[in-house]
Amino acid sequence: MENAKPILKADGLTKRYEDGVLALDHLNLEVRPGEIYCLLGANGAGKTTTINLFLGFIPPTEGACLINGIDVARDPLEAKKYVSFVSENVMLYGNFTARQNLDFFAKLGGKTALTKADYYKAMGRVSLQEKAFDQRVKNFSKGMRQKLGIAIAVVKDAPAVLLDEPTSGLDPKAAAEFLEIMAELRKEGKAVLMSTHDIFRAKEIGDRVGIMREGRLVMERTRAELQNEDLNRIYIDYMESEAAAPAAA
Repeated sequence: MENAKPILKADGLTKRYEDGVLALDHLNLEVRPGEIYCLLGANGAGKTTTINLFLGFIPPTEGACLINGIDVARDPLEAKKYVSFVSENVMLYGNFTARQNLDFFAKLGGKTALTKADYYKAMGRVSLQEKAFDQRVKNFSKGMRQKLGIAIAVVKDAPAVLLDEPTSGLDPKAAAEFLEIMAELRKEGKAVLMSTHDIFRAKEIGDRVGIMREGRLVMERTRAELQNEDLNRIYIDYMESEAAAPAAA
């Protein structure tokens, strides 16, 4: 949907922390409906800072981040209505069952009319085993917790989905199931921004891939442009470059 209005937009987005560290340097980035954007980079490159700015967890120093046209810094509560978030370590209530967690977070996100059947459908969709639906989450593996986190994002049904290292620690089967869910969300027209270290899966699922280095977006390419390229080699070249230039706006 190249001509569609972006759901997620970073416009000259900059973050300098109080200690003087420039974590993000004039980032320009857009994610449109039905698009998965994978953001690669080493630890400290600015990926998580970007996610945190979109979520309104921290304020920008300059520029703006927009969700569905809403400036997150100016109207964070309204902006959050249009986005779901899945972190590397999904925060859940251990003494709640999977269904109770889903019910709690769905209602927190404004979805008050969902039924038990709706929750079971969402958990089944993310390949969580049926026997786990009414088990306490404190006994879940990391993969099971990730699946429940994605189920929470699915039931919120927001037009934008933010993911911070969602495949970290997942076994190959769980990671493959995760990619299938991402492909389904793309078909539904969701705008997905995923921060990841997983170069292989970024190339496999990403409609566009960006590489960040020292707070700057130094490369951005489409799926077609990367089709016959070695993304791993490209990534290493940018990481080793002393004079990586920012991507063109």
